[in-house]
Amino acid sequence: MKVEMNVGSFLDRAAEVFPDRLALVDDASAPGSLGRITYAELNMRARGMAKAFDDMGVGQGERVALISPNSGKFLASYYGVSGYGRILVPINYRLNENELAYIVGHSGASVLMVDPEYESITKRISVKYRFILDNVHDKELFSPLPNSVKGPREWQANEDETCSINYTSGTTARPKGVRMTHRNAWMNAVVFGWHTGVNDRDVLLHTLPMFHCNGWGMPYAVTSMGGTHVIQRKIDGEDILQKIEREGVTLLCGAPAVWASVLDAASKRSEEGREIPGRDLVRVVAAGAPPPSRTIERIEDELGWEFIQIYGLTETSPLLTINRAIKEWEHLDRVEKSRRLSWAGVPAVGIQICCDSTGEVLAKGNHIFAGYWENQAATDEALANGWFHTGDGGHMEGPYLVISDRKKDVIISGGENVSSVEVEDVLYQHPAVAEAAVIGVPDEKWGETVKALVVLRPQSEATEEELRSFCKAKLAGYKCPTSIEFREELARTATGKLQKFKLREPYWERFERKVN
Repeated sequence: MKVEMNVGSFLDRAAEVFPDRLALVDDASAPGSLGRITYAELNMRARGMAKAFDDMGVGQGERVALISPNSGKFLASYYGVSGYGRILVPINYRLNENELAYIVGHSGASVLMVDPEYESITKRISVKYRFILDNVHDKELFSPLPNSVKGPREWQANEDETCSINYTSGTTARPKGVRMTHRNAWMNAVVFGWHTGVNDRDVLLHTLPMFHCNGWGMPYAVTSMGGTHVIQRKIDGEDILQKIEREGVTLLCGAPAVWASVLDAASKRSEEGREIPGRDLVRVVAAGAPPPSRTIERIEDELGWEFIQIYGLTETSPLLTINRAIKEWEHLDRVEKSRRLSWAGVPAVGIQICCDSTGEVLAKGNHIFAGYWENQAATDEALANGWFHTGDGGHMEGPYLVISDRKKDVIISGGENVSSVEVEDVLYQHPAVAEAAVIGVPDEKWGETVKALVVLRPQSEATEEELRSFCKAKLAGYKCPTSIEFREELARTATGKLQKFKLREPYWERFERKVN
């Protein structure tokens, strides 16, 4: 017997087994908050969404775009959209107007749901149906539909059909739409939950943006087990600690910048003689860039939380490797244990990993995406010879993968992908710029930060602040250079190609890895 995998089955199970259990603690101060609701109500709201789309004539297979920070309605949309055969397009709300418009247009979305905070920046985006998530304009979309009421239309699930299109910056100026199938999302969630020990007593604080690989699949895993979701709309270390204290949070996921914020807040608490919550109860899952081993030490020593590292990409749903301290490490001192925890980890169950002759990390597994939306050439390149080409360089320490360099020109800053090519394209639009090279340099808070090396045209002038302002007018803030250096020339090959490894070397020479 074969039952087709459908992410909607995760909520179906929770609503059947734990109907009266607290499913969601939404941000009460956010516009459009759903408050505190049970799994029965979350399921009714997902059903209500699907019925509303039926009534509007939005067919199964159509794309539904969502621009929003973390929210209860985001959680409902994973199921109300994808669970009934439509395709969710979760978009990074930090992008600028042109970038948002491109993704909505490229995905062919017929529906756009927008958080009120981003209404003005999206008002000129052309789309058939638009909903502002304020509990007024979207009332018909999120009205609970009791099980006693007929509908919504059934979807004959096909696990190989697209569940969501998750856009990533990649290495080109235009973002690519990663087609994640129901099978990809389902298998990732189950394996991720297995490795991290998700159970029905877990309380997940959403410190990871929910548009990131659908929250790395953790929302699916926690829902399937009947755990509780607590929404964190914006990253604030003290607010995170308060929610852990108040809601009994046991699980968090996020980029290194999240943990830096929490550690800062915890240090202030310690100075004031206040308790740090969650000791021996909380586990954190980190990815986006491997944090320094000292950060791992502080998380485990100062906070008393378990640290787990994963490695993956949007194209891999994202779980490829996992690094959770094993019993064989119990005899190690804290420094050595933290050093090993900074490795990317061992292949997750069902995943194959290898490094080719050039050092590029290749992968196979059920989590690997189906291809890029409307981009067959990029798909063929990424999946050449039956392996997914990560673009990252690394090596193996026994069964452990260690990421040592980034072969693609992608900078990961605070867990966000920044295409160096995209930033360079903007710099080249400035009349004073003759050449530009954008690289990632180490940063204690963000892991990496964006640095531009610029050669000016003869008899032209421009200041660092002028060029940064120019970029800010055309790019999302996190993509803009945090520093700019002016050079007489840039290192190039005989054929004129930039030698970025030479440009990066001075900034990374004291680091073991060339990613941070």
